[in-house]
Amino acid sequence: MAAFVAMFAGTMVSVSLPTIVADLGGSQDQYSWVVAAALLTATAAMPLWGGLADQVSKKLLVQAAISIFVLASILAGFSQDAPTLIAFRLLQGVGMGGLQVLVQIVLASLVPHRARGRYLGHLSAVMAVATVSGPVLGGLIADASSMGWRWCFWICAPLAVGALVVLQRTLDLPVTRVKASIDWLGALLIPGGVAVLLLWMSMVDRSFGWLSFTSVMIVVGGVLLIGLAVLVEHRVSRPILPPRLMRRRTMVLVVIGSVGAGGAMVGALVFLGPYFQIAHGRTPSQAGLLMSPMMLGLCLASTVSGRRVSRSGGWKMILVAGTALMTGGLGLMATIGHTTPLLLVGAYMTLLGAGVGATMQTLLLAGQDGLDDREVGAGSASVAFSQAIGGATGVLVIGAVTASRLAGLVDERLGAGAADVRIDNGGAAAAAWSHSSARVRQVVAEAYGDAAAASFLVAAALSLVALVAVIFLRQAQRG
Repeated sequence: MAAFVAMFAGTMVSVSLPTIVADLGGSQDQYSWVVAAALLTATAAMPLWGGLADQVSKKLLVQAAISIFVLASILAGFSQDAPTLIAFRLLQGVGMGGLQVLVQIVLASLVPHRARGRYLGHLSAVMAVATVSGPVLGGLIADASSMGWRWCFWICAPLAVGALVVLQRTLDLPVTRVKASIDWLGALLIPGGVAVLLLWMSMVDRSFGWLSFTSVMIVVGGVLLIGLAVLVEHRVSRPILPPRLMRRRTMVLVVIGSVGAGGAMVGALVFLGPYFQIAHGRTPSQAGLLMSPMMLGLCLASTVSGRRVSRSGGWKMILVAGTALMTGGLGLMATIGHTTPLLLVGAYMTLLGAGVGATMQTLLLAGQDGLDDREVGAGSASVAFSQAIGGATGVLVIGAVTASRLAGLVDERLGAGAADVRIDNGGAAAAAWSHSSARVRQVVAEAYGDAAAASFLVAAALSLVALVAVIFLRQAQRG
């Protein structure tokens, strides 16, 4: 239920983000940062929640994570501008990161390794239901004149209260305290260094030149933060990314695969809604329905793959097949444009969803393979941490590529300088250029549909990195 609340609230907002950001007067860059902000703070918070899970009640921590997530969601609903929304999304990410890692830690505490595949399949199915229903309900709420997009943030509150009550009455786990310090510095330095580099990627060539003093200083600052994080991780007693785990071939490959798969999945999800709404002129509720084939493919694949892993104990072939399907689906999505039939797009999305469903949870099982009970928490957190880093990177990189491609296509079709007609908001919603002529609106909508192919091409490249990594994985032999 805790995972359902977080996923339901997140997906319900995702399909409405184009309308939300446009209503708040945000830009394409701010649209990307609304998504990436939550991912970055989730990344920073994950190891802290994981460390606290060894010190205090896991049940209390899950309840605290839900409470923080919902409180931030309610506050986000009162936002009056894009920067305020981004700030509350940062707070949302703290709770979201806690839920992501604590659900895995609680599951690992309750279920033996061999049976985890089945339970992860059940968990994936529940989350897939949230993923399917969230965009549809979010779109309906955003379209309803009597409610409006703010209810996309507020409506999750009663669901969270229900989850808190059920957790209080049913979850019973012993508190096993481990006397060790929490790596607060590493938790700040790693996401901080990544955030600085992502900020540079989202601003370079528009706010400053590639070789300008500002550009060089930002890159140097990001690299120094990451270098300092590496030093810290080798010196602290409980590092976020334990060097002993990073010396293991399986964990290194799983981390690489998680970064690639996380970037591909989140990047694809974030830019599907705007594609339907802008290129095909659909409402948020219609966009949510049009995303259903992907979610249904995800639901089916996650359930089937989880059961298969539990029965056989083997995850390697499922993981290779999943990443191959995800890469192929994204490759096909990279061929779409504003004239592509929606039926064909739906077929591509079904393939993509099946790949995502078979990949994401199986990566976690691969990361846990060969670890003893004392290392499962750190291994699980490392995989979740890597997926979140990949997601934040994917959103901003794909967003920058899409914005650049969109501006180039509009200039090409309307003449140099035409991108100045506020198409910087083009990734937010068609309402952003409603003051323009019908010709300009049509050209920008068509250009966005064609520019979407570039976003899926970048996502396919990230997925290919994951595919290559998992091909070289070796499964530990178990009795």
